Amino acid sequence: MPDLLVRLYDLPQAFASEQRVFAAGITVRRAIAPEAHVICDWIGRHFSQGWVSEAQKAMAQSPVTLWVAHRNDRILGFACHDATAKGFFGPTGVDETERGKGLGEALLTATLKGMREAGYAYAVIGGAGPVAFYQKRLDAMPIPGSEPGIYKDMLKGGST
Repeated sequence: MPDLLVRLYDLPQAFASEQRVFAAGITVRRAIAPEAHVICDWIGRHFSQGWVSEAQKAMAQSPVTLWVAHRNDRILGFACHDATAKGFFGPTGVDETERGKGLGEALLTATLKGMREAGYAYAVIGGAGPVAFYQKRLDAMPIPGSEPGIYKDMLKGGST
């Protein structure tokens, strides 16, 4: 999967998903340090240890570069930036039971707006999974020669 480039200075003003998520009683916000263990435990149970490592990095930054979505005390999803590399969006994940409701897009939007507020003009979505989604929503452009990209020689564990 290629890396994608997103123009942060040209983001859409608002996405319909943001309103749907808000209307459903879901909060999307920047995480705070004291909840790092709760969020990272949740990521480990629902996704991967690699994503836990990236989330820990995002939580250790000041300001924190991880956004969390929750309804009351239940985590529903997260998104990060500047975890693997400066200017990179991701990882991002949504609880399986909450997918297809606009939550992933709301997390994406909040995180990209956070990157723009931090002074970035562009964001890189590394090894982008749903390329068509990012192209449609953000007019993201594939970066030529970006496969296999930054994750090429990453240690995956499992062997000694």
